[in-house]
Amino acid sequence: MYSEIVPHTATADEIAARNPAGIVLSGGPSSVYEEGAPELDPGILQLGVPVLGICYGFQAMAKQLGGEVAHTGRREYGSTPVEVSQAGSLLEGVPVDQTVWMSHGDSVAKAPDGFQVLASSAATPVAAFASDERKLYGVQWHPEVKHSPYGQAVIENFLHRAAGLPGDWNSGSVIAEQVERIRAQIGDARVICGLSGGVDSAVAAALVQRAVGDQLTCVFVDHGLLRKDEARQVQEDYVAATGVRLVTIDAEDRFLDALAGVSDPEQKRKIIGREFIRTFEDAAEALVLEAKAEGGSSIKFLVQGTLYPDVVESGGGTGTANIKSHHNVGGLPEDLTFELVEPLRTLFKDEVRAIGRELGLPEVIVARQPFPGPGLGIRIVGEVTRDRLDLLREADAIVREELTAAGLDSEIWQCPVVLLADVRSVGVQGDGRTYGHPIVLRPVSSEDAMTADWTRLPYDLLARVSNRITNEVAGVNRVVLDVTSKPPGTIEWE
Repeated sequence: MYSEIVPHTATADEIAARNPAGIVLSGGPSSVYEEGAPELDPGILQLGVPVLGICYGFQAMAKQLGGEVAHTGRREYGSTPVEVSQAGSLLEGVPVDQTVWMSHGDSVAKAPDGFQVLASSAATPVAAFASDERKLYGVQWHPEVKHSPYGQAVIENFLHRAAGLPGDWNSGSVIAEQVERIRAQIGDARVICGLSGGVDSAVAAALVQRAVGDQLTCVFVDHGLLRKDEARQVQEDYVAATGVRLVTIDAEDRFLDALAGVSDPEQKRKIIGREFIRTFEDAAEALVLEAKAEGGSSIKFLVQGTLYPDVVESGGGTGTANIKSHHNVGGLPEDLTFELVEPLRTLFKDEVRAIGRELGLPEVIVARQPFPGPGLGIRIVGEVTRDRLDLLREADAIVREELTAAGLDSEIWQCPVVLLADVRSVGVQGDGRTYGHPIVLRPVSSEDAMTADWTRLPYDLLARVSNRITNEVAGVNRVVLDVTSKPPGTIEWE
């Protein structure tokens, strides 16, 4: 299904000009009653276009149509049971009793006149409503996330039954559109891409290469914050699969010097983002001189694998909250000399994987678990040092090895391994007292990283991982499991 993201400030006339077949009002962090809360142009609900309100969008819709939204003090976060009282066209085919994913403080206490109440929860008397006559619908929960098991059916009911849309979106159409946009933006200039080996940068680079060919040079910055053997994998796996030109820069000392003495996670992210770009600028200077010597065009563009969840968490969308800065969104220096090319900026991880497969990238790259741009620098809670990185690399390698051996790589979204470097606990090893660090395991399941739940790994696997880490990694005497969902916790600890 093709879709476009527009801000809540779009007017009814602007929406009508796009000739949409359906409209989805998304969730958001605000209360409908707080000053400056996002508001909807009332005319949008009068366009006669089917509308689905989700979470905040549901509440904003209810308030605007004359319903009642109350701040009851009873919040619902995470898995929440709801009861369907009337299925209607929106909830047709879903169980009467089901678990959904909630994330709200306010609740709809009374539906607008002429609307049917379809579902409720213990804290929310109106958890879903509908007006088939006006083709207006809403749910308090998040049907778009994996942890609402029947959420996909709700969305399909809205799209196919209410809006009458066929399901003919495909990754090939996105590729064609992005290739055209990239060519229009870059022209005959040269472009460089920061290749980390992760899915996002790999797919972004492959898209740009599809568009402009050998105008692209990929630059791999080995900042010393990578997992064990990752530098080798980048240089062997991706280059072998694509044939792209790759320049590798050893910048470990530069990054560690810049991070010395810094423990604040936001400062670490911004320092890593700053040094990342500065390293690119240094690489670009050499490449510019090379291009001049060859009589070619100068380098004007930088490709980044920014995804929409990165933009949302960095507060980059209108009405979104700044949860944490991402080094390729909020952490970029203000004096950046490159123009950014971000072909994945409006996409989610599952869509990016589909595009990667369509582009012919090997499954070992497309299916790789997400790894943050700042690398292990934000998986060390405390100052980043060479010794701490070495310790964390060994623990992380053990976890990845055991997950692969257990056949669980495709069943979890990712498993961050975190070193609590500023925390020590007493232990007993070799009949002696130890005072070592804890390692945190954070296995999560998700589809798009916007929400996540902790993965229930088998106990025998957890025991094996714990035994290996405490036996094989010097300085660690305790392994703990993070059982927090998102929300309230983010997937990464920093």
